[in-house]
Amino acid sequence: MPHHLQPSPVFRFRDLTEREEFVRWRNAQRAERKRIVFTNGVFDLLHKGHTAYLLEARNIGDLLVVGLNADSSVRRLKGETRPIQNEEDRAYILASLKACDCIVIFDEDTPLDLIAALIPDILVKGGDYKIEDIVGKEIVELNGGIVKTIPFVEGKSTTSIVEKMRQQ
Repeated sequence: MPHHLQPSPVFRFRDLTEREEFVRWRNAQRAERKRIVFTNGVFDLLHKGHTAYLLEARNIGDLLVVGLNADSSVRRLKGETRPIQNEEDRAYILASLKACDCIVIFDEDTPLDLIAALIPDILVKGGDYKIEDIVGKEIVELNGGIVKTIPFVEGKSTTSIVEKMRQQ
């Protein structure tokens, strides 16, 4: 019998019903003693830097939960010309990646509330962050978790792709 691939679950943190479903999903993973890794970002134009980062983050634990900035959050953080792809498309693309086990779309500018609900075992951000500046660090460490950074793939960024497209 052929194995049919399905995208990973996607939850919208702003929706109370979906938030409850997400917490049930998290509790089921915890009951199986799976180590949950969390990272977050915009993931607007997925590129090699993103996929290498997500694979490395996933390899640190048993499951990778990705917090995805909602469109409204991206506009506040990056300006009115972003995101290039809407949150549904970005979530679907991430959910289709082998490295990602769960996607949670959040509206806030930071994933602090999401991290507090998830309480990941490992919180991961890109190498451009100082560990002491990572949002949610205190929550994770107070609950026995660790915070790590992963180096970026040099020269790979959404901004550089957008700039290259503008020059053409």
